[in-house]
Amino acid sequence: MELLDALSESFDHAAKIVGGVQAGQLDAPTPCREWTLRQLLAHTTGVVASMGLAARGLEPQNPNDFALDSDVGAQFRTEADRTLAAWRERGLDGELNVGAGPMPAPVALGINLADTTTHSWDIARASGQDPHIPDDVARAALGFVQQFVNDDVRAFAGFAAPVDVGATASPTDQLVAFLGRTP
Repeated sequence: MELLDALSESFDHAAKIVGGVQAGQLDAPTPCREWTLRQLLAHTTGVVASMGLAARGLEPQNPNDFALDSDVGAQFRTEADRTLAAWRERGLDGELNVGAGPMPAPVALGINLADTTTHSWDIARASGQDPHIPDDVARAALGFVQQFVNDDVRAFAGFAAPVDVGATASPTDQLVAFLGRTP
């Protein structure tokens, strides 16, 4: 699956999950122990928005400073659509700075894919929704993180050690387990 197609499908899946969050759940804990659901939604939407800015050649913003609207589902969808359009217009040639210094565009897109896909699972778990990620999206994100996430990245990003789920686990479970979550 092409990275842009995987990102588009990940955005569609995440928009459904984010749109399913109820207002009364926003202070719930998440699999990301340091964040409530509200903070995780702000981070996830903020990463999408910041990636879109970077893809347009603009200065990215700190995703953790992103302010949520009252309709988090519509806000996520709007930011996802803007960001996908920016990636499609920009393409995957050259480098860009998404806030961590210059990097090849495919790496930045892979980070966008992995972050959105994995956090859709976190949001689903925290809000009582089905956490299953479409298999092709989970495989694409897993393929990226297996190439990109080493011990240094794991320490920098705060990922726990991989959880053993076995080779027959679903692509969703393999992805989240690789990033230190217990499926």
